Amino acid sequence: MGKSSKDKRDAYYRLAKEQNWRARSAFKLIQIDEQFDLFEHEDPDQVTRVVDLCAAPGSWSQVLSRVLIKGESFGRRAWVEKQRREQQALAEAAAGATENQTNGEDTPELKPRKNVKIVSIDLQPMAPLEGITTLKADITHPSTIPLLLHALDPEAYDSASLSSTQRQPNPVDLVISDGAPDVTGLHDLDIYIQSQLLYAALNLTLGVLRPGGKFVAKIFRGRDVDLLYAQLRTVFEKVSVAKPRSSRASSLEAFVVCEGFIPPAIHDGLRGMEALKSPLFGGAAMPSSLSADGNLAVEMTDEDAMDAAPPAALAVSSTGADGKTEVRMLHADSHASSTAEPLAQKLVPEKFAVENRWIPRFIACGDLSSWDSDASYTLPPDHVSLDPVQPPMAPPYRRALELRKHKGGAYGKTKLGAVGRA
Repeated sequence: MGKSSKDKRDAYYRLAKEQNWRARSAFKLIQIDEQFDLFEHEDPDQVTRVVDLCAAPGSWSQVLSRVLIKGESFGRRAWVEKQRREQQALAEAAAGATENQTNGEDTPELKPRKNVKIVSIDLQPMAPLEGITTLKADITHPSTIPLLLHALDPEAYDSASLSSTQRQPNPVDLVISDGAPDVTGLHDLDIYIQSQLLYAALNLTLGVLRPGGKFVAKIFRGRDVDLLYAQLRTVFEKVSVAKPRSSRASSLEAFVVCEGFIPPAIHDGLRGMEALKSPLFGGAAMPSSLSADGNLAVEMTDEDAMDAAPPAALAVSSTGADGKTEVRMLHADSHASSTAEPLAQKLVPEKFAVENRWIPRFIACGDLSSWDSDASYTLPPDHVSLDPVQPPMAPPYRRALELRKHKGGAYGKTKLGAVGRA
């Protein structure tokens, strides 16, 4: 399939090259921002420190650079400006204004910012971007933690005292992750690997995200995805599932948008290295401290649990260093479902009743009248197919391309012919 055929099949692939984006996934972040206002268009100073996980080839980092650093209008800001121009045009038309009166408002003046700190991490090498600190590291490995902390605060970070408590003077406002494994076609296996990659990103996020911050990550919607949503609800006030218009409807991918970060009580107010030594959702964790009787947790009776959790809120319990169980309440309007009787004592049909299950909001992002990512469009006669803005620097299929070029053929055909293949 040539480039022209791919342009017909995928409109966002063509638009990405025309608008100078490195990949079509840039439209996914832009459309998510239109709905959730990730970059705080009304108060940009609220989002000045961002971490982009699994960033290669750099399309999401490119959006961060052009929106937060260069001050260009994309996402929610562009949508608000478009609405303002349309309302102004209607008002001028009603007042009988001339058409040439608003010619100078189509190109607003850019306001570059210097107080923005963006760190991009990926296992694959990535071409540099203006204003972006790029790290080649594995987010599932504990050695990535000190690299990230040093990149965020190079002046305040002391590499000689990693064992001491590292308090972040300026935590991160937003963490995004567009990472996904190389799919195998076995959906259950792909969903499991993707969930483990999400947990690795979340473990890293717990130590650097400020209270009230936001976290956006890709997920694969599967059979037991509700468990993932429930685990995210333990550290975020609000969890939503977004499906951008540029994401193919035939794909299982979606994006969880977590707002209102609540630092878990297990951190005990610590940040940085000390907080990340014992990740909340597993991974390379340090041995947990035991209580007086040698258990990892303190057992609570049903009566104590009922007293600790009022029916209007959701309780999150964790075991501290002294062996006592601490109960932390989420926001009162977090729409948590609870019952007066413990679910363990209910019958099986009642356990899985609708009122005992929490379902997050599923939101379709982007203009529904825009391009359809699953449709094919007829190209104009004068269309010129463009090359990708930034090809992968080290694709995993490079060796296969070299071997195919050496054999002098493609799609199974080589110089050796059928006899050689046999």
